[in-house]
Amino acid sequence: MIEIPSDLHPDLVPLVFLLGKWEGAGVADFPGAEKCNFGQEVVFSHDGRDFLEYTSHSWVLDGEGKMVRPLESESGYWRIDKDRKVEVVMIRDAGVAEVWYGELADQKPQIDLATDAVARTGASGPYSGGKRLYGYVKGDLMWVGEKATPEVPLRPYMSAHLKKIADQKSLQEWAAGLPEDAPDGVAFYNPDGTPYTG
Repeated sequence: MIEIPSDLHPDLVPLVFLLGKWEGAGVADFPGAEKCNFGQEVVFSHDGRDFLEYTSHSWVLDGEGKMVRPLESESGYWRIDKDRKVEVVMIRDAGVAEVWYGELADQKPQIDLATDAVARTGASGPYSGGKRLYGYVKGDLMWVGEKATPEVPLRPYMSAHLKKIADQKSLQEWAAGLPEDAPDGVAFYNPDGTPYTG
């Protein structure tokens, strides 16, 4: 179930499915770069204003699923207008700043984005633009990214499947509501708070 925070800006209600901390894994594959599996943590948060704050950190995984080294990080801000048009500004650790425009699909939690403007520092690698598709599927967040360079036409380069992670505050609030009537200090409870009897 998707909950709408009471302090969420009304304009952001259509994007509420993005809110929270997400973790998972995916695959990166682009000509001229190492093909790898990666882990990812994505956070969408808000502070009551008319945008979502976005951060993403990813890292290369070895064959056993252990972190090898950082892959890429990005952060930015997401907005949506009354016509379901989405705009994103994003900065990447590779020295790239982007403006993305897109749209929230009608009747489903899916967002298509494409770059409108790209600015690069001298230290960044070649990059011309990209597309992204984000979708909320059975409680999970999935995304696929495409990118282009002057030498490589637009093609998929990363995709991931992420699961929502409960935040510590929610867990503490849930735990605080449980009765403390177990004589040995250990008890199990059903989601409704009644004692679990096996």
